[in-house]
Amino acid sequence: MTTGEQYMYRCLQLAKLGAGYVAPNPMVGAVLVYRDRIIGEGYHKKYGEAHAEVNCIGQAAANGLASLIDQSTLYVSLEPCAHFGKTPPCADLIIRHRIPKVVIGCRDPFEEVNGRGIEKLKAAGVKIELGILEENCKELNKRFFTFHIDHLPYIILKWAETKDGYIAPQTPPPPEGGILENPRAGRLFISNTYTNRLVHKWRSEEVAILVGTNTVEYDNPELTTRLWHGPSPIRLIVDMDLRLPDSLNIFNRQARTIIFNRLRHEEEGNLLYYQVSEDTSLVHQVVNALYQLKIQSVMVEGGAKLLQSFIDEDMWDEARVISNGQLAIGKGLKAPKLENFVRREGQTLLSDTINVYSKQLTG
Repeated sequence: MTTGEQYMYRCLQLAKLGAGYVAPNPMVGAVLVYRDRIIGEGYHKKYGEAHAEVNCIGQAAANGLASLIDQSTLYVSLEPCAHFGKTPPCADLIIRHRIPKVVIGCRDPFEEVNGRGIEKLKAAGVKIELGILEENCKELNKRFFTFHIDHLPYIILKWAETKDGYIAPQTPPPPEGGILENPRAGRLFISNTYTNRLVHKWRSEEVAILVGTNTVEYDNPELTTRLWHGPSPIRLIVDMDLRLPDSLNIFNRQARTIIFNRLRHEEEGNLLYYQVSEDTSLVHQVVNALYQLKIQSVMVEGGAKLLQSFIDEDMWDEARVISNGQLAIGKGLKAPKLENFVRREGQTLLSDTINVYSKQLTG
């Protein structure tokens, strides 16, 4: 790894600290280097607050090193912005501090930036080096890139399955016109305590989480990050006939909640009823709605039917599958089946093996 790559790697380490807090902005890290010495570091901490470059330069000044800023090189994982958004343009800040060279991981695909930051810096005489650890920088902000290039949310499928490939025991249907009296009595916990905490960490890193009617009815989940310190995602529920009673946890108003249904379209505080139709693909309607609502990423947690519908429609980017190697139940609801995939990474936490898959690109 070259010296420049080491500094960019540090930018990426810093940027990851903003996971779950900066969307719809990207995660960005920056370091300011004077004669092979880092004199300032920063990252984008929270949406609407100062960007990485601002915090980095500000730290150097706070450390009494302001006189060295105009003799230093700024490393930043994503192209500095050139427009007024929630904060002033970072390109203007760099120019004002007369930083002579900026090393950029990758260009920003957002239409308000997309090369304009680089052009502004070059026009001011700043030397630009582009593309250091470029693929790593793009991977870090895959949600942001998918949203702005493909005009789609980044979709993560997640489920836990038993050793013999079941996602849940077979549960009897609710009585006509009602719900099960005690649906949680037969609930099967597949993943272990450590994996559950990891799942809540995953939730904190995505904008939204999606489940279907049966999952809410049988499990009465909160869909929050109560086992992790990060922010809770927006709760997305598919309830076409609005049969779920408001006594369930998803209606506790602890997080913004969107109910996809065929009957109502109205908003009540942080609860939105989003109406969809039955004459076209529900998956595509949900995905289009998420893009319109500027929701950049969603974790689909189930159940099996909902997960399989995203697979069948080829509408997914990543799948995280937890397999309990010690638990077998013999019968129940079969786990979804992926098609055209490649295994990207894996890990083991006691009884659980966690595999992460991506779609196999064709052509």
